[in-house]
Amino acid sequence: MFSSNVDIKAILGDFVIEGMMFRYSSFMGRLYNFCRSLGLEKGKMLPSRAFCSDENQGYPIILMAKHFGTFPFNHGRVGGIVSTDRHGPYAEHGKDLVLIHASHVGYDPGTHAFGPYRRLQTEFSETRPTCGKIENVLQWYGNEYTFAKENIFLERHDEYFMVTIDNQLLRENRREGIFLNMEKIVLPDNRGECHPLKSYSTSKCYPASKEFRGLLGESRWPVSGRRTIGDWLLPELFRFKRDIPDDPETHGYLEQNLLNPMSQIVTSQSPLLTAAQVNTQVEFDRTYRTLVKADGYSGKQVILISGLNIDISPREGQVFPLTKFIPWAAFVKEKNGKGHLFEQKELFNELLNQREDNPDEVDLEGAIQKMEDEDEIRIKISG
Repeated sequence: MFSSNVDIKAILGDFVIEGMMFRYSSFMGRLYNFCRSLGLEKGKMLPSRAFCSDENQGYPIILMAKHFGTFPFNHGRVGGIVSTDRHGPYAEHGKDLVLIHASHVGYDPGTHAFGPYRRLQTEFSETRPTCGKIENVLQWYGNEYTFAKENIFLERHDEYFMVTIDNQLLRENRREGIFLNMEKIVLPDNRGECHPLKSYSTSKCYPASKEFRGLLGESRWPVSGRRTIGDWLLPELFRFKRDIPDDPETHGYLEQNLLNPMSQIVTSQSPLLTAAQVNTQVEFDRTYRTLVKADGYSGKQVILISGLNIDISPREGQVFPLTKFIPWAAFVKEKNGKGHLFEQKELFNELLNQREDNPDEVDLEGAIQKMEDEDEIRIKISG
């Protein structure tokens, strides 16, 4: 399967991060009141979470239980993939339904970097990439990109601008790998074909096209000798081909979601953040289309809200991360089947206009203590 050189804006649309964040302690109360304002009934709302399996997603789940008064149904797979095949069972378990979906990314407040997350339960409280599943998917593409950066060379002979490319990158019959958009790099001959000026043992040298020279700027070429293209291997210059492996954890959805904009992801300043944004958008779109067709939701009020969880690495003494939520979009389906889509700005303003405090929230410690104080019920086994 080939990726395409789509502009990342075509995938992410107007997905804004700055100025769109809620602390989860604020978001969950606002979400509950938003649901109540739409007519969902107190005590009859069943939330469902579609989060990654990571332990750092536990704090949002606890707050969900506190505000909605019940432990949420589970719609999630690793990487922030929605198990849309669970719509039917979920619909049977509640009168009014609230499905909350989020991909997630770590954040180090010390370095202001997206991706790292400190896991206190590891032996030495190691900092590791988060989301780990997304990192695992990106690793193969990142390795391919690194090889290409280090094996494409810029050189100049007098007034001639040249580009030397490793033979492996020129083999179009490969089953998978990184593939160059040669028409944007190499100056074709009069017949529109790309022929090397020189052939070396493991590479070939071509005249650089005017488009390529203009894109990089002629100052990137050394006056003498050669230099690697490095980070100037820009996303419009390559694409990926990949036989997506069988993945029982996500059924291949995660990698499929990220494949088209992958050249933009691996070249972005924060690849894990960009990938999580892309996955959030694509999964909302996919889930929305399955939700409107699911028979189980007929005659029910349903809210689907999707966004991005930012897991701020905890400091010593903190039990949970200070997770923040960035809303992306929501869909509200009424009992009569009519629906309304909330785009990011409208959704953010709707939540912002709600109260943070929730008069119906449950005292979890009190509820647990009440269960402990109840008389024991003996389980009888017949026969």
